Amino acid sequence: MADTKAVAATPSATRKSKRKVLVGEVVSTKMQKTIVIEVTRKFSHPLYTRVMSRDKRFYAHDEKKEAHVGDVVRIEETRPLSKLKRWRLLEIVRRSALAPEVAALDLDVKV
Repeated sequence: MADTKAVAATPSATRKSKRKVLVGEVVSTKMQKTIVIEVTRKFSHPLYTRVMSRDKRFYAHDEKKEAHVGDVVRIEETRPLSKLKRWRLLEIVRRSALAPEVAALDLDVKV
């Protein structure tokens, strides 16, 4: 009897989130705590069977301001935070080669 309760409790702990997750490149960080991510989707044309790509931009919340332009990031769907923001930054998948230069420029401006 105790085994069935333990088994029933484990799926809720390992349940996956039903929120959408996307991966894209940061194209703008000019707003406070907001980043703009461009997600590229590739698909085959229904008639000509040629691979096509479509870009879409998403506004995401970056609380700690840790993403920079050129970074590849993972974002997750969330409740509406503003007029355009419906996503939040989950993690930075790959840093841009320009990120150290941007950080150095920020330090020079503050001094």
